[in-house]
Amino acid sequence: MYLGIDIGTSCVKAVVTAESGEVLAQSSADLTVSRPHPLWSEQAPADWIAATHKAVLGLDPALRAGVCGIGLAGQMHGATLLGSDEKPLRPAILWNDGRSFAECAALEEAEPESRAITGNIAMPGFTAPKLAWVRAHEPDVFAATRTVLLPKDYVRLALTGEKASDMSDAAGTLWLDVAARAWSAEMLAATGLEETHMPRLYEGPEVTGALREDVARQWGMERVPVVAGAGDNAAGALGVGVLGEGQGMLSLGTSGVIFVANAAFRPNPAQAVHAFCHALPGVWHQMSVHLSAASCIDWAARACNVPGPAEYFALAEQAGAACGPELFLPYLSGERTPHNDPHIRAAFLSLGNESTTPRMAAAVLEGVAFAHADGIDALRSAGTAIEELCVIGGGSRSAHWGRILASVLGVRLVYLHGGEVGPALGGARLAQMAVTGASAAEVCTRPAIRAVIEPDLDLAARLAPKRTRFRAAYQALRAIQE
Repeated sequence: MYLGIDIGTSCVKAVVTAESGEVLAQSSADLTVSRPHPLWSEQAPADWIAATHKAVLGLDPALRAGVCGIGLAGQMHGATLLGSDEKPLRPAILWNDGRSFAECAALEEAEPESRAITGNIAMPGFTAPKLAWVRAHEPDVFAATRTVLLPKDYVRLALTGEKASDMSDAAGTLWLDVAARAWSAEMLAATGLEETHMPRLYEGPEVTGALREDVARQWGMERVPVVAGAGDNAAGALGVGVLGEGQGMLSLGTSGVIFVANAAFRPNPAQAVHAFCHALPGVWHQMSVHLSAASCIDWAARACNVPGPAEYFALAEQAGAACGPELFLPYLSGERTPHNDPHIRAAFLSLGNESTTPRMAAAVLEGVAFAHADGIDALRSAGTAIEELCVIGGGSRSAHWGRILASVLGVRLVYLHGGEVGPALGGARLAQMAVTGASAAEVCTRPAIRAVIEPDLDLAARLAPKRTRFRAAYQALRAIQE
């Protein structure tokens, strides 16, 4: 059996899989995010460790005892700064933190070849600008920094004592030469760092160390190998068999991602498309990234005093798509693709006396779909053909939302059994590849299909005027928020 651990933003999830690939059990432990100032988003690294132990210990001891390999997945871009004692110097700065917007421009000025080296535009969400911010605003912390780790890799250090990362997660730092799959001395120098500050690099299915004896004893398992793993999106893609050229995935988690695998490195930084390494050797991928997706549902449910996401989806379905003029712009934490705008914030528009909570719920689902349509347009402008996407994440539970998304995006959506498991499944599959020597094609197969949603041309036509208003509303909102 194999254990996959996903260090997410809202929780840590652990899954155990069988040799056949079947998910035998899963467990999770919640996390909270601290937002002490506007644009800031932080977590305490110690919370990741505590939640990891809680999630793993929530699994059946008999299953834990049978684990023979562990794979890690995790939220990308988070800056975890360690001192000489390998302890965090400050809270980790997360992927949806927008404070380093000024440092992005300075970074690209300091290294004019930045976009050519990394294949990406400098964004506040990436790790390198965060370190530039720390250097400028917390110089004592920067001077004391000896190692910078991504969230899942800090957990790896606690579990194995090893400082290591994988290509897919490292590609999101802005310190990687993504085509060469190696740290870039030029990009590191632009933030005042050297390769000695970085962990060793591995491909996703390579072993990076073994479980420490004390952790193995606590978890009731042998000192099994821990593999490099992957960033959450690459791991999620492996979980649904997205391996080869043109295969794609729609992730509806805290953030929203459209992910397409590529046989070659194909950057498109002009439209804020992410071009990263996949979790497999010799494979890359493109992503459009939206900082708020299912998190909009959680926020709106709380704001409207609705018990939870399931009830909120039901309200939206009760109202029906395109039911009124209400418009929602889903920019709770800013936006990446295609706008690269950390300052933009969410808004409801066209509310009237006749607006109801169900109609507002319908607008929230539509607004997230419209944002994803902007992203898929950016991917297509880079020459990527997208006709079908596998759906994963908590948002995959709503077929009604799926009908809206399929129609607005103009793609077939495929829902798979176990699709809601997400990146932890990909981590377990990478562990299985390492332990057994099996290929990705043998291990990372597509789970059984449980539903397919085709685009509804009539619904697309009814939503088209709202999408036109949505795009105009972004420009108007941007003008008054600058």
